[in-house]
Amino acid sequence: MTAELERRQRVAAYGVCVQDGQVLLARWAAPDGTHAWTVPGGGLDHGEDPYEAVIREVREETGYQVEPERLLGIHSQRLLDPPFARKGSPKDFHGLRIVYAARVVGGSLRNEVGGSTDLAAWFPLGEVAGLVRVSLVDIALELYRSRPEVGRVP
Repeated sequence: MTAELERRQRVAAYGVCVQDGQVLLARWAAPDGTHAWTVPGGGLDHGEDPYEAVIREVREETGYQVEPERLLGIHSQRLLDPPFARKGSPKDFHGLRIVYAARVVGGSLRNEVGGSTDLAAWFPLGEVAGLVRVSLVDIALELYRSRPEVGRVP
């Protein structure tokens, strides 16, 4: 008999901020001590609108006030026994990532303290491929570049 996997679903909103040929990224600090760059954003609070969530999350992780300008798409990701699952607790994880193009309208760059990220920085778009990054960075930048009508990249 096969044990049923514990199911978990997470809905999150992210902001792709591109300015003067650079993209704003936040460095995710994994529980195991590793790091990878990601698009600023994160999980919605219960009852929170995704538009409001992306504004809150980008401010928390980077210090910037942003204005979402366009919904770029929604990325659906399913992982069985993801690497971030607690030991002995395999999960069937489903992430829905709502991705917006956003414009910086205020604030100043700063690092998050006590959160899931520890650094925030601007990177030239041409240097992103050389960074240690999560897959969401490539997905979000492709949504930004191609702006697919159906809001999905293959």
